[in-house]
Amino acid sequence: METTELCLGFLGVLLLLFCCLDVWYFLRVVSAVVVAWFQKPVWDVLGEQSVSGRVLLHDIDLGHMNNARYLRECDFARFSLYTRNGVFKACRNLRAALVVGATTIRLRRALHLGEAFELRSRIVLWDEKAFYLEQRFVSSRDGLVAAVMFCKQNVIGSSPDKILQYLCKRKVECPDYPEDLQHWVNFISASSLALRAQCGLKVPNTAEGSQGTTGEKDNTGEHLEQKDK
Repeated sequence: METTELCLGFLGVLLLLFCCLDVWYFLRVVSAVVVAWFQKPVWDVLGEQSVSGRVLLHDIDLGHMNNARYLRECDFARFSLYTRNGVFKACRNLRAALVVGATTIRLRRALHLGEAFELRSRIVLWDEKAFYLEQRFVSSRDGLVAAVMFCKQNVIGSSPDKILQYLCKRKVECPDYPEDLQHWVNFISASSLALRAQCGLKVPNTAEGSQGTTGEKDNTGEHLEQKDK
């Protein structure tokens, strides 16, 4: 009798969790971090890393991957990336946090049910406030880049330069901006200035420079990504 009551109580708690929380999301996060933890570390902080995936039934809407699922998969890939290249470790020791400040995704071809893909992620460059990443969905069937996403990853409580110096034990020079990413950073700057003006906030006299910085502090975002292992 007691065993039955315990089982029913456990099932009740599970049901409550699944009703109130996105349990599968958190399970995937834990899985991504644990798998990356046991993989070989990647010493090149700017190196590209790949994770494999496949379009499953819960990923699709009209026979292909739902648009929102691309962003979700990118979340998991960044957890893996930051675990393997040491960024999470550096953030923990520097008492910093990572938060998404902006994302833009371009869908080039649909990924269909059962189709395998590689999600390739890399840090492209950074400024004094944020890392800028590129994440590509590459079809395993034909090698086509099915989607590409840019992500601005704000650093709270520290800076990208300090994180890289912690990991590399030296100052790391930022690479030149690729043309497409520079246009995207300029778009973020223009959008930020326009929204500040609409809200009646003070607009800096000088627009963003080539590094894509504004006077705005981007301390909010969609997802907090910090390893607490």
